[in-house]
Amino acid sequence: MTTLDFSALNASVTTQDIREHRAAGGPAPTSLIPTIIAAVVILVVGGLMVSFVMSAVSSVVTDSGPSPAILIVVAIAAAAVVALFFITRRALSIRLVRMSRFAAANGFAYSVNAGVPDYPGAIFGIGSARSIPERLSRATKPTVDVGDLRYTTGSGKNRKVHNWGYIAIRLDRMLPQMVLDATSNNFLGTNLPVTFSRDQKLSLEGDFDRYFTLYCPREYEADALYVFTPDLMARLVDEAATLDVEIVDDWMFLYSESPFDLAEPATLARIFRIVDTVGTRTLDRTERYADSRVGDSTPASSPLTARMSHNVVAGPGRRLQRGLPIAGVLLVAAIAVIWIANFAPLFSRL
Repeated sequence: MTTLDFSALNASVTTQDIREHRAAGGPAPTSLIPTIIAAVVILVVGGLMVSFVMSAVSSVVTDSGPSPAILIVVAIAAAAVVALFFITRRALSIRLVRMSRFAAANGFAYSVNAGVPDYPGAIFGIGSARSIPERLSRATKPTVDVGDLRYTTGSGKNRKVHNWGYIAIRLDRMLPQMVLDATSNNFLGTNLPVTFSRDQKLSLEGDFDRYFTLYCPREYEADALYVFTPDLMARLVDEAATLDVEIVDDWMFLYSESPFDLAEPATLARIFRIVDTVGTRTLDRTERYADSRVGDSTPASSPLTARMSHNVVAGPGRRLQRGLPIAGVLLVAAIAVIWIANFAPLFSRL
């Protein structure tokens, strides 16, 4: 079991600590500065414009000069925003110092505003402006990467920023793509950014289907049952029922549709409890997996060492077939109904 030292996350941080952290090349709170500066500029410029307009109107109506009260209000607002800038920047600096110390004390690498790894998971190749605002990772087994993924879809009024929390666990063997879509976070279909063909669903025993919908490639049902044994299913229900799970290639991913607060001890404790229970058991279940469809001379009945010499999955099992999102189907159906309702009278006259 992973034992974590959380003391650094609650320790006091002085100005000298922040200076030493920056001097040592630690992460800097640069990501927030452009946003705060933009807010200050907008407020100051906008406030000045409003004050000048109001002063001009006041001069015309009352035949008096500009009201100094308006300028005072704008100056106070601008000073408040500037103060907020420095307060927020210091708070973020304190967080960076604490997170860096926590990572060092527990054998993790910590990074902010990192590039997105070339992961095969469903959420990692979506949208544009992809980044990982905050990330903890370790190279010792089991290899784990925990972070928040941010990306943008659409443009203009349809532009939307998406934020996901993820847990990535490296497996020893290549496996077919399998997805456990948590039912607790779905509405009119999956909450995942991709949809899978419904004829790849596989029902598992007990009440597991109440918590997850399992997708596996066709003709890989036996492989899925080999991995998702009753004890692993029980751990998934107990520890990760609110998360979506994906196994693809030699990775296991768990997705949260809201980002993780990595500076919160309770959140970190839960994440690594999932790693120690669900992740470790998945590693145990898959350490001898071999796709019997690979290699004509290594059928399923061949010795284990011969079968395992091929650490690869056959083409049909590597990726699930995509499907149409339910919301999109309903939208198309609604448009079709409206179109028919509007134009049916025209056709009836022909």
